[in-house]
Order: sequence, then C-alpha cells, then structure tokens
Amino acid sequence: MITQVRARTWTATTVDLISLVKPRIMVNSVLTAVGAMTLAPGTVSIPTVLWLLVGTALLVGAANTLNMWLERDIDCLMSRTKGRALPQRRLDERTALVFGAIQGAASLPILLSINFVTAALGLIALLLYVGVYTPMKQRSHWAVWVGGVPGAMPALMGWTAATGRIDLAGLAVFGVLFFWQVPHFHAIALYRQREYDAAGLKTLPGSRGIGAAKREIGIYLVVQVALSLALVPLGVAGLPYLITASVLGALVLVQGFSGLRTATPKWARNVFLVSIIYLPVLFAVMVLDGRV
Repeated sequence: MITQVRARTWTATTVDLISLVKPRIMVNSVLTAVGAMTLAPGTVSIPTVLWLLVGTALLVGAANTLNMWLERDIDCLMSRTKGRALPQRRLDERTALVFGAIQGAASLPILLSINFVTAALGLIALLLYVGVYTPMKQRSHWAVWVGGVPGAMPALMGWTAATGRIDLAGLAVFGVLFFWQVPHFHAIALYRQREYDAAGLKTLPGSRGIGAAKREIGIYLVVQVALSLALVPLGVAGLPYLITASVLGALVLVQGFSGLRTATPKWARNVFLVSIIYLPVLFAVMVLDGRV
C-alpha cells in the first residue's frame, strides 16, 4: 500500500513538473527552430539537428518554468491559470525554481556546441523572457514587444545553427514570427481585459484604451502580411509559398479589418483564433517550399 501511494505521488509530481515547461509551447518552439534550420542555406549534420532539438527544448522549458515560478501569485487571480501546479501548491516553490534553473544551465552548453551565435541568442532569449518580460507585464503594456523577441527567437536560432551568422533572410523569418505576436496578444488582451486588469497585468487596451489596441492590431496585421510576402524576393521560399501567403494574408486582413470599427470581444477572439491557424499553416508551407 505504501509503495502504491509513493508511486502515485511520484507520478503526480512528474506530471506537474512536465506542466511547468508548457509542453505545447515547447514542441512548437522546437519545430520552429528545426523548420528555420531547414530553410537556411547550407547543409546541417544530424548531431547539430539533435543538439538544436535538445537545447531549444531545455531553453524553452527553463523560460516557461521560471516564468510560472515568478508568476505563481498572479496565476492565483486568473481563471485560466489558477489550476496550475504552483498556485494550487501541488509543487514546492523551491522544486520549481531548481527545475527551471537546471534546464537553463543545461541548455546553454548544448547550444554552444552548435556555435557561439546560437548559444548567445538563446541566452538573450532566456534573460529577456525571465528577467525583463515577466516582471514588465505588471508595469507596462510594452512588455508585449519585449516578450515578442524570445517568442520568435527559436526561428533565428535555427537559422544561425545552420549558417553560423545573422543575416537579412534569417531576420526576415524571425520578423514574421515577431510581428505576428503583436496583434495576436493585443486581441487576447481585448477579450480578457477584465481578467488581466484584476490580476494587475498591464495591457494596451487596459493602459491606453480599446482604440489604441484596435489601431495597433490593424497596423501590425498589415506589417505581418507584408513581411511574410517579403520572404520571396529574399529567396527564402518560392511560388507555392507566395500563393499561400497571399491567400492567407488576404483572409487575415479581411477578417481583422471587418470588425475593427466596433472591436467587440467576439471579434477580438476571432482575431486570436484566426492567428493560431494562420501561423502554423504559413510556416509549414514556408518550410516545405523552402526545402524543394
């Protein structure tokens, strides 16, 4: 009986530890890094691919774990996060902190084994996400822009893992993911504004009003689509991608601008939902076309 209880306890603890790394986000980040690596010019060895997989997974896991450790009290105040392991006290705070620190410490030498540029980008992403973005969310709506850098960094890390350098084409791929995040997160902030305000998180609609959020959503939807099309003249992808990016971009702009004047919570939620379909499809076609 005691053995069974201990086994259940270990299983529950393992599940809670895994939840700290946010597996869905981790997997998406790893796929983004590897996808960008395949887009980059040159050939990559199998060990490099494997080190990128492991290093990126550990880096993202560390960032997410430390983020949840820092925000454990804020998470108690929001319905979508209050059931997490730390707000529910299913995990000891020190365990989460050590778990995050170990992942971060392990990720950097692994990325360094690829090249210095990739490891430096990983370190910048980790420091920005944990040390700047996370505390900044309670102080300024500009946190969205800071958080966009580590959010898009796996793409640039994948590119530099293949090339060893930062160039215009790699920055353009990074830029597609970076600017996608601006309307995406402003849309979330619009339909969850009350919840974020109650938790003390600063958002653009909460700080400067709904009108400011609408304007930025409109502006950066255009920037996002324009930058996605710029990948073709830069030689990252070809005609199949151009057709896909044009069609998807048109749909995103029509949907986004159709409700921009009223900006109801339903419209904001639809902007968010369209964005989570748009990016994976765009990136998948980008990678497939770029590999041909």
